[in-house]
Amino acid sequence: MTTETLRASALGRVNGVALHTADDKLPPDELRQRACAELLRQTAQAAGLLDANDAPSADGVISEAAANAIDALLEQNLNVPEPSDEACRRHYAAHESTYRTGARVRVRHILFAVTPGVDVVALRKRAESIFLEVRCHGGRTADSFADAARKWSNCPSGEHGGDLGWLGSADCAPEFARELFGHIEIGVLPRLVHSRFGLHVVEVVEREPGVAQPFESVRSAVALSLRQQSYVTAVRQYLQLLAGEALMEGVDLDAADTPLVQ
Repeated sequence: MTTETLRASALGRVNGVALHTADDKLPPDELRQRACAELLRQTAQAAGLLDANDAPSADGVISEAAANAIDALLEQNLNVPEPSDEACRRHYAAHESTYRTGARVRVRHILFAVTPGVDVVALRKRAESIFLEVRCHGGRTADSFADAARKWSNCPSGEHGGDLGWLGSADCAPEFARELFGHIEIGVLPRLVHSRFGLHVVEVVEREPGVAQPFESVRSAVALSLRQQSYVTAVRQYLQLLAGEALMEGVDLDAADTPLVQ
C-alpha cells in the first residue's frame, strides 16, 4: 500500500464525500460532528428538502439552507412523545437536587485546552497524569492543586491556583454544570471533566445546596428536560439508521454520544 493510499484511507467520508482534507487531523468528536451533519445534509437532499446543488462543507460549517433543511427533515421523521405526569414526577423525585434554586459551588480547576492543531492524545495523557497526581497527593500537600494549576492550566485562573470562586449553574457551560450540580462530592472530582473548552481537573472546595422547589412550580422545566432527552434519543436512533444504510469511512458514529445532539 502506497503512502498516498494510506493517507487517503485515513480520511473520513460519508458516501464518498470527504469530511476533511488529508492534512487535517480532526479530534474524534469533531469528525463525528461533521459526519452527522453531512449524513443529514445528504438525506435532506434525497428527500427533496435541499437543492441538489448545495455543496458539501469544506470546513465543517454547512450552509444556512442545509441547516434549515435538516431541521425540516428531523421534524418530519422524529417522533418525540410528550412526557406523562407520572414520568415527570418520577424524574423530579430522582433529580430533586437539580431543581433547587440558589445552589452554588466553590471550585478550582486545571484546564487543558483543546485548541486547533493540538495533539489530543498527548493532551489527554498529560491531563490524566496531573489528575492522578492531585488526586493521590492533594491531601499531603496543602497547595499541590494550586501549584499544578499555576504550572499546567491554560485558564487565566491558573495564576490564582485555579480558583474560579463561587459558581451557580448559569455561570458555566451546561456540560460543566452537569458535573458540578446535583452531586454531593467535595474535593477533587473522581474523573476528568470534558467541556467545549477542553479537559478539566476539578476540585469542589465547598457546596451550598440551595432551596428545594415543589414539583408543581418546576413541572414545566421537568417536562422540558424529559422532552430534550427523548429528542436526543430519537436523533441518535435516526442517525444510526441512516448510517446503517450509508457508506461510512473513517468515522464511527457509535464510538461515543453523538456531538450533534448533546
